[in-house]
Amino acid sequence: MTAPLAFHPTHVAPADGLQTWASPDPSRPSVRLDPLLPVRLADSSGNWARIVCSNGWSAWVDGRLLVALPHPPPGTDRPLAGADDPRPLLAALEQALASYRRLVGEYADGLIDLETFRDRTRNLRLGAVLDGPSAWLLDLDKGRWYYSDGTGLQTYATVEPPGAAASGAGPRGEGG
Repeated sequence: MTAPLAFHPTHVAPADGLQTWASPDPSRPSVRLDPLLPVRLADSSGNWARIVCSNGWSAWVDGRLLVALPHPPPGTDRPLAGADDPRPLLAALEQALASYRRLVGEYADGLIDLETFRDRTRNLRLGAVLDGPSAWLLDLDKGRWYYSDGTGLQTYATVEPPGAAASGAGPRGEGG
């Protein structure tokens, strides 16, 4: 009897689970993956990724939403691809928060009115969740959530559905 091949996950589903499709077609959704389910990336096509689960079941998902494991799969000797330096995004988030804090103070102290407050905060964009050494940082200009463990930034999720960037289709395949 042949021993089954060992399953070496490369990613997990996001904390809120992940929609699957039988093929890279947003009009035909399938089942939803459980939160943090380990999967192996088997193939990709644009923003679509074909994953394989430990039981051998395979499906297509929005590959941008997969969470890369922090260590290479067991048995490999090559490191994960390098990640961007988190400091520039952290500096931009810090500047946006400082501007917002200043404007809130000016409004609270009666130095500016509500219309001025709304006008001056209109283009401020900020998103950050810090949990110990882990950080999820939102860059709305790029439409991406990033994960950082302090050593680098890795894309965690994007705002667009998987087929939108490549085909111009909307969230349910409209537009093409």
